[in-house]
Amino acid sequence: MTDLRPDFPAHLPFREQEATGPDDGVPVVLLHGFGGDRQTWVNIQTGLAPRKRSLAFDLPGHGEALDWPRIGHAGIAAKAVVQSLEALGLSKVHLVGHSMGGAVAALIALRTPELAASLTLLAPGGFGPEINHRLLRRYAAATDPVEMEMLLEQFFGWEFKLPKFLAKTAAENRTRPGAVATLEAVANEIIDGAVQKTLPRNDLADLPMPIKVLWGTQDRVLPTRQAHKLPGVVSTHIFERVGHMVHLEIPKEVIGLILQNTRAAQD
Repeated sequence: MTDLRPDFPAHLPFREQEATGPDDGVPVVLLHGFGGDRQTWVNIQTGLAPRKRSLAFDLPGHGEALDWPRIGHAGIAAKAVVQSLEALGLSKVHLVGHSMGGAVAALIALRTPELAASLTLLAPGGFGPEINHRLLRRYAAATDPVEMEMLLEQFFGWEFKLPKFLAKTAAENRTRPGAVATLEAVANEIIDGAVQKTLPRNDLADLPMPIKVLWGTQDRVLPTRQAHKLPGVVSTHIFERVGHMVHLEIPKEVIGLILQNTRAAQD
């Protein structure tokens, strides 16, 4: 496996968002999806706080890591995460990743399994070639709030009521110098023409930590069927009437399953 040890300047750790909780020495680390940032985890961190300490990072090219020295595919982001965990003195964490962040979390677990106490993946990238590449490319380039709202609606289940501020905030974030070009560059690295680059998902069976995969049946970004042929040791949770943004649509269920996975790691 490719080494994930840092090759970025040691003085550039991620900007992290911490939620305090009982410190058992193994915090939950949350990795967002393409085009998002650490703020997407606020509700999850609030729900975890009574029981677990958590950290949410901005992945390279996103949020306050827009000027990270290298941006691109999940492998680059995985190296940056490992560097930031080492900079924070964390040798064991519970990894939780959504979409592209799910691919990043899976790569970290596959390449440095001693770092991951548990692995919880929400509609993860890289589990099959199919991807709504047109939607992601349009989303990367969007700057108008009305267009952004129409695009964001495709990320959620059909019945979910999209908060008005979400599109406005996302559009405002794209006005920062270099934001659109950076996201387009990331999209070009994770999408190979009309398909996405894939992970060796069958290798998950050899990992020592408990693994959960969560998916919604109304996911219009990555098809739910990518969860259907995972190794039998992976616990798969499929939710009806839920889209791609599992953690925003059913936060209570997501929090419960993350905590269940952290407890399983201690058994």
